[in-house]
Amino acid sequence: MNWEGHMKTEQQTHQIVKHRKGWKVLAITLGACVILSACGNGNAITSDQAEQQSAEQASNHEASENTNQEQNSTSEVSSVVTPDNFIDTLMNGSKDAIYSQFSPELKETVTLEQFKTTADPFLEGVESWEQVVDAEMNQLTEVAWKDQTGTKGIRAYFSDENLIEGLSIQPLEAHEDTDDKLTKTEFQFPMKGEWYVFWGGQDVMSNYHYEHETQRYALDIVRTKEQSSYHGDAKENENYHAFGEPLYAAADGTVVEIKNDIPDNVPGVMNPEEPAGNYVVIDHGNGEYSITAHFKKGSVSVKKGDKLKQGDPIGELGNSGNSSEAHLHFQVSDGPDLFTSRSMNIRWADQSQQLTRGNTIQGLPE
Repeated sequence: MNWEGHMKTEQQTHQIVKHRKGWKVLAITLGACVILSACGNGNAITSDQAEQQSAEQASNHEASENTNQEQNSTSEVSSVVTPDNFIDTLMNGSKDAIYSQFSPELKETVTLEQFKTTADPFLEGVESWEQVVDAEMNQLTEVAWKDQTGTKGIRAYFSDENLIEGLSIQPLEAHEDTDDKLTKTEFQFPMKGEWYVFWGGQDVMSNYHYEHETQRYALDIVRTKEQSSYHGDAKENENYHAFGEPLYAAADGTVVEIKNDIPDNVPGVMNPEEPAGNYVVIDHGNGEYSITAHFKKGSVSVKKGDKLKQGDPIGELGNSGNSSEAHLHFQVSDGPDLFTSRSMNIRWADQSQQLTRGNTIQGLPE
């Protein structure tokens, strides 16, 4: 499997490019912003999908708090921009007020003038916004919106002190031809208990994979408790709630590929040489293959050629490969190779749950 560029970190990146319609696109993610970007190929991780690792959050969080206290003491802006009033302020209020709450890293990357000249033409013709993401984890609140046409999107990340740690302004494109086509195989979620959908959904606001045909319907899943994916020392894998959790076959099938010897990373230190880490690929028939990645080293309990029933154990979740913290990458494709096959929209056995960003879902009974 060619998992080139499966995840990567861009701690200080920004992008301002002219879109074909004439307005500019701004994509920035900096500071203490945590985005579990996992699983892109080559250039798949754009700057608005960059991540600052959880392992660095404690120090960044403290620094942001101190900076925000200084900012509040000197700011001439009388009202605070929050996730609740961000869109209204952007559309009808002061962009200076928004920029005044950019984190120091953001301000070093983009000027106020650049922000204004990007936002103003982008907002032309927008009549209304629909909020599609409202999520909180690891001391950050993420909010995202789509415009009334579904062709423009805005995402912002706020710290606890209302510093804007990340921002993206970008075009959106739907893929209705594949959105409505579900796998013939009916899958069950491959883990037990309660889980948090970090990336999942049918637009890039909810699922950054969506713009890439090879991973369009992939999921990235973590386990959270009290709105955090870990407790204690963020550099210890065992402190992540997902680490070591058992994984199961999502449907009947035959194992066609495995890897089992890649070490688990120290959280925040990734392995680009083996981007997928340890993985299991299962052929479910009908030209449908499930790809499960980031197993704990040595935990894969199946071998190539094994015939599996839905619910059979296949290993334990880990932090192997180009991964920043313990999480599950799961997708179904029309071939066994992630980058030479197309992602397929999954037919889930439980249709009552929405596996979209920010939702907590219930897996197999514990």
